[in-house]
Amino acid sequence: MDQANPFDTPTTAALHRGEYLVGFAVVTVLIVARADEIRWLPAIALFLYIDLVGYLPGAVAYRRSRTKEISKVYYVLYNTMHSLVTQGAVAALWCWLIGPEWALLLLPWHLFGDRGLFGNFYKPFGLHFEPAPEPGYRTLLDGLRGPLLERVPAHHGKKQRPRTADAGR
Repeated sequence: MDQANPFDTPTTAALHRGEYLVGFAVVTVLIVARADEIRWLPAIALFLYIDLVGYLPGAVAYRRSRTKEISKVYYVLYNTMHSLVTQGAVAALWCWLIGPEWALLLLPWHLFGDRGLFGNFYKPFGLHFEPAPEPGYRTLLDGLRGPLLERVPAHHGKKQRPRTADAGR
């Protein structure tokens, strides 16, 4: 969801981010290895346009809003622009119209960096546009800690029910 409310266990959220960090590292190596072959003006434009269209309008609206409730259009813009599917389509269209080039590496570098370094994933309508701790997430974690940490390992393929605080009473 976002870095304040991944609605996942902290370990699983870290593993998820770690996968994107691997992608970020691979793309970084490619960028460094091909730096002399990258047309930097288009590369910088490709990197920036994602946030100029997908993040900046929502961030401005959010900061200006007294209630912090903004139009869902900003969420859709963010999610569309920060989609690997959308940016894959942009890269394919670029390759078709202009030709393949190393500047396109800045598209996955942006997305992998957002997700791996900053923990920014899609923005769900039910949460603030900017990350803020949500009481529901804290409740979820508190509810999972006891039963999941007390779970008895399954033996011989039989599923075990999680133990709760009042089990056996």
